Amino acid sequence: MRVLLYFVLVSVLSACIKNNPNPSWIEVNPFILVSNPSLSGSEGQLTQDFRDVWLYIDDQMIGCFQAPFKIPILKEGNVNIKIYPAVRNNGIATDKKIYPFMNVYEINSQLTKDQTLTVNPVTSYVNNSNFWIEDFEDASIKIQDDPNTSIASLFTSSDNLTPFNGFNYGKVVLNTMDSVWVANTIDQLSIPKNKPCFLEVDYYNTNSFIQGFLAVSANGNIYQDNTGFNEQPLSTVKWKKMYIELTELIGNSANGSNFIQTFKAKLDIGQTETFICIDNIKIVYK
Repeated sequence: MRVLLYFVLVSVLSACIKNNPNPSWIEVNPFILVSNPSLSGSEGQLTQDFRDVWLYIDDQMIGCFQAPFKIPILKEGNVNIKIYPAVRNNGIATDKKIYPFMNVYEINSQLTKDQTLTVNPVTSYVNNSNFWIEDFEDASIKIQDDPNTSIASLFTSSDNLTPFNGFNYGKVVLNTMDSVWVANTIDQLSIPKNKPCFLEVDYYNTNSFIQGFLAVSANGNIYQDNTGFNEQPLSTVKWKKMYIELTELIGNSANGSNFIQTFKAKLDIGQTETFICIDNIKIVYK
């Protein structure tokens, strides 16, 4: 559906230029994420991957675009512009969703034929955001290895790798001896149903791994694998960020459940030594 919408938007914009040789233009640069003073720093490190944005003019949806972009607009004069940060939900490029924890960037401005309005959007977490964060900057780690199944161990590191943000990150080394890693968050969070909830993870990895979800209740624990992280070649590995939606999983869980995040990895086939680095793990909910 979103792929179809993309082609429709391309066709509309092409027709706009052809049939209206003197449109107004709007140019939108990538979002900048800043701290929200009302949250007093509780949002942790300000890492983001808002490469896509949803654009509205006078409350009319123009479309979703990858920033930076420049498009023609069939309007002139005073307009209201709203720009929403979007995430690639669960790492899926075709599922570009407005991130519900970010403030919309809104301005009133003037569009003029044959001229370009340049917009530099800024956003921050909304006031009613709640956070659980592991950024590996404290002495203790809020993620524990499973003593029964994990052979490899998660440890805090800052060696031989520029952290994505902050000073430290979590690292797991997998090899033919230590070939399995299984871990989970220690805290059991009580998160309201039917409200937005996402897991944010920064990662730098040459081995694939899986994020899972555990609902703990008096009626028994329910576990399921949720989202996979693909391995990156050593020659091109870089820090990336993924936004994983948990809203539906929480909504389908039994009443009174508490929630734990899990991580699992096995040494990838054909490899002898790999690593997984993770940082700025955030569970964000309202």
